[in-house]
Amino acid sequence: MPQQPTAPAQPRTIFITGASSGIGEALAVFYSSQGARLGLSGRKAQALQALNERLGGRHVCYPLDVTDAAAVQAAANDFMARCGVPDIVIASAGVSVGTLSEYPEDLPAFRQVMDTNVYGMAATFSAFIPAMREAGGPRRLCGMASVAGIRGLPGAEAYSASKAAVIAYLESLRLELKPHGIAVVTIAPGYIATPMTTHNPYRMPFLLPADEAARRFARTIDNGSSYRVIPWPMAIVAKCLRLLPNALYDRLFLRAPRKPRQPPSG
Repeated sequence: MPQQPTAPAQPRTIFITGASSGIGEALAVFYSSQGARLGLSGRKAQALQALNERLGGRHVCYPLDVTDAAAVQAAANDFMARCGVPDIVIASAGVSVGTLSEYPEDLPAFRQVMDTNVYGMAATFSAFIPAMREAGGPRRLCGMASVAGIRGLPGAEAYSASKAAVIAYLESLRLELKPHGIAVVTIAPGYIATPMTTHNPYRMPFLLPADEAARRFARTIDNGSSYRVIPWPMAIVAKCLRLLPNALYDRLFLRAPRKPRQPPSG
């Protein structure tokens, strides 16, 4: 008997926040090159549109702020109506800025960092989880944490606190969703060459180009790893820092270079 032709595999559907720059943009470029259909979310409408045009104009753009849960839900509903329940949702939106609690004028920046990096991630996942649970099958949620969330860094009170919260949040979510076939992947990047790190006035060990980082992140997501620090040498550094007694950690980092205090961006 002649062999029956097999139906072509459906392209994966992936929703990415923070896609207008940095890690989110690099992930969009990578996944588009793999044939995926993307929902691209970000605050910068023109940058999103320009990215989509570079990628052939076949993706769907959603200019929004992830702290607006209603806007995120509306985007999720529209994307699922167009493309179906996503195989992967990546919460990459984030802001970073130096903050010091002694300055009252830094408190709005502190709130923006926490709202974007923590609440915005929860709002993103909340918009998709019910449909992903109902659809079944192996699906992935991926949240971008940071090695800055492993130990508190001087001058980065808001950013370190937000990323520590992200790590704990994703661990809780992983336990909640594992019985439903949804893997929750925590990625803690080290230094990645993006606009967020451009203004860092200090040496950044193991700095990765964004495109190479995106390839490694995608491999981690596909593997369904529960937690991964990338690049791997930074994982060793992070593990050692976590094990240091407070007195020794304080002595080593008391005079560490600080991220400049400035309006949040990202």
